[in-house]
Amino acid sequence: MHPPLTLHRHPMCAEIIELFQKCHNDHPYGKFFGECTDLKIKLDKCFRQEKAVKRKANFEESKKFKERLQAYRKETVETENIM
Repeated sequence: MHPPLTLHRHPMCAEIIELFQKCHNDHPYGKFFGECTDLKIKLDKCFRQEKAVKRKANFEESKKFKERLQAYRKETVETENIM
């Protein structure tokens, strides 16, 4: 099973998505007998790569957020100790 094949949500895989959808349209019965399996495998690999890129970006963003939060907490504690 794959996620919805919308091009705007998967820009890295747009070309493969278009080929996969074309294959399904060109082979309405063959798709059930493996006609588009090679494209499906490529699509799955592309989705995995795309997910890895997103995961890395989210991790970097969360690291930055944690650093800002720790700095804020440290500043707040120092401010409270002064008063």
